[in-house]
Amino acid sequence: MSAVWDFADFDDHEHVHMFRDRASGLTAVIAVHSTHLGPGAGGVRYWHYPQRGAAITDALRLSRGMSYKNAMAGLPMGGGKGVILADEGAAKTPELLAAFGRAVESLGGAYVTAEDVGITDADMVQIAKHTKHVSGLPVASGEAGGDPGPLTALGVYLGIKAAIREGLKTDSAKDVRIAIQGVGSVGGGVARRLAAEGAKLTLADVNLARAKDLADELGAELADSAAIMEIEADVLSPNALGAILTEASIEKLRVPIVAGGANNQLATAADGQRIHDRGIVYAPDYVINAGGIINVALEYLGQGSREEVESRIHLIPGRLAEIWAESKASGTPAASVADRMAQKLIGRG
Repeated sequence: MSAVWDFADFDDHEHVHMFRDRASGLTAVIAVHSTHLGPGAGGVRYWHYPQRGAAITDALRLSRGMSYKNAMAGLPMGGGKGVILADEGAAKTPELLAAFGRAVESLGGAYVTAEDVGITDADMVQIAKHTKHVSGLPVASGEAGGDPGPLTALGVYLGIKAAIREGLKTDSAKDVRIAIQGVGSVGGGVARRLAAEGAKLTLADVNLARAKDLADELGAELADSAAIMEIEADVLSPNALGAILTEASIEKLRVPIVAGGANNQLATAADGQRIHDRGIVYAPDYVINAGGIINVALEYLGQGSREEVESRIHLIPGRLAEIWAESKASGTPAASVADRMAQKLIGRG
């Protein structure tokens, strides 16, 4: 395997750590991209990777995205990410979570972990028994913290509304055709909010039963998880895994707007230019999906109530509008505009 700094997605990361605990079966990567604004904060993902190098790539990309996300959300936190490599068919055990907690603790606060794909708030409780550098724990009603999914969904919903104003020149989602890829905690929450406003939804998920249940609940249509990328609609909202906007897929898009909560939607930097060249309004993912990290960061910092969290999430549409205005004025892709803003904030402009 190549040295980590030879990976295409290595971006002057401050720390990249590999952990192996034979007793529990833990194999994990923790990447810290930047601590310029504060400790590297970002969730831990539990996922099966056919090749271990893909897990390192994921950690590198996601940690960089967290640097940008936290900076653009105005948080005093840097960017980090954890990835636990799940053995196919193996159970996620308390021993494995304990080992990951010890790994986080060994970094002395350089990385603060929270929930991500495949990890629950109950898992965070187990991890927190072995490290104090953890957030996303169950909290009392009205306090910041807990499951970040619903707060991410709120921000994505508000961002979609902003994109509709930008691209369709209307303030309402009523009768707007929105294709949602991924209907888990975030995508499902987005779908429910949009359905309540009268949007016409098409849903897709790799878990077909989950998608069908939600479609039945909301009166939405169903589509295949891959085919939804080519559906004709007003908005495509990716809310599953990343790297779905490629040269090939962008060419086949049949929407004027792409706005969703999935991380790292652009497969390469060049794809930001491609989506711009097609005249599609694009909401940079780490700006629109910042609701969850705002929630868990304020929990970790002890600085906010749920009311404060939601107040900060309601600033997301304004940030997107600023990015789109600069994009139009300069002719620069929205993705590049956002990157430059974030890089300046973390001292790399």
